[in-house]
Amino acid sequence: MTTLHLNANNPADIARAASLLRAGELVAIPTETVYGLAANALDEAAVAKIFTAKGRPQDNPLIVHVAEPLQAISLVKAFYFTAQKLAGAFWPGPLTVILQRDERVPGIVSALLSTLALRVPAHPAAQALLRAAKVPLAAPSANRSGSPSPTLASHVLDDLNGRIAAVLDGGPCTVGVESTVLDLTREIPLLLRPGGISVEQIESVLGQKIALSPAVAHALPPGEATPSPGMKYKHYAPRAQLTLVRGPLEAFIAYAKQEKPDGLLVFDEDQSTVNCQLSTVNCLRFGDAPEAQAKQLFGKLREIDGLGWQTALVRCPPKEGLGLAVYNRLLRAANFREVEL
Repeated sequence: MTTLHLNANNPADIARAASLLRAGELVAIPTETVYGLAANALDEAAVAKIFTAKGRPQDNPLIVHVAEPLQAISLVKAFYFTAQKLAGAFWPGPLTVILQRDERVPGIVSALLSTLALRVPAHPAAQALLRAAKVPLAAPSANRSGSPSPTLASHVLDDLNGRIAAVLDGGPCTVGVESTVLDLTREIPLLLRPGGISVEQIESVLGQKIALSPAVAHALPPGEATPSPGMKYKHYAPRAQLTLVRGPLEAFIAYAKQEKPDGLLVFDEDQSTVNCQLSTVNCLRFGDAPEAQAKQLFGKLREIDGLGWQTALVRCPPKEGLGLAVYNRLLRAANFREVEL
């Protein structure tokens, strides 16, 4: 199969992508978070192709993308008041809510769970495609399972060229990490995955504290069911072995001298000091602000593999705001290797 490279700015290409989706094919689509691998969420055979193309375990549920909240309401048994408040504040946008699944949605979408993860993406091309396709789209990240998520169409083709019908190229993703996932099926909303909407933003809208799943910062026990993607498996990972290092810069530099990794991933503000004291060590940098770190993160992890590094030390970001999402992705990319100095 030859993967078509379609232009998200071309209405004819949007129509072509919509036609492929209605025909049961897979199309990688741009969203504001990362590129998603989309299939008609109401077509069980099409959804099954997602798991095959990605090499994704079938106990890892998918997120369903819809054009507007009214379409989301039709796919669940009840659209709770908390969901209404959050949708009013953050949809379209990088927030996924988990509600009770209506039987019209095939069980394969939710790994046979009774729940369903839903969001309304903000990317204009995703919106145009959803309205043209006229079906909800199940869409995990458009990469091989476990590898860094794609934030460019070229990343999608690196992983899935020849395995999917088309990629709709909408340029770089503006957020760069996946959506926040919030379970609303319990009395106190539970954050399952941090993402583009922060804990603080959610609590401000709801006027209450939310709970954080232990899976945000720890591996889940074997055999435990996962109502959200990005919880159970080593995820977002380059081939290199990463170690996340938390502590002052001088301690980080001393640790790097001791461990002698192939390379380092540090903040912009650290690079001059690191280059001065570790002039023989390869160094990549990403932004000081969480927004810049999120946007650059997966590209940097792919760059590490492109450089052929076998080992890398990564400066640990703060765990507040969007930084919690960056930390969560790095922790899973490192397979939970974290050092506190």
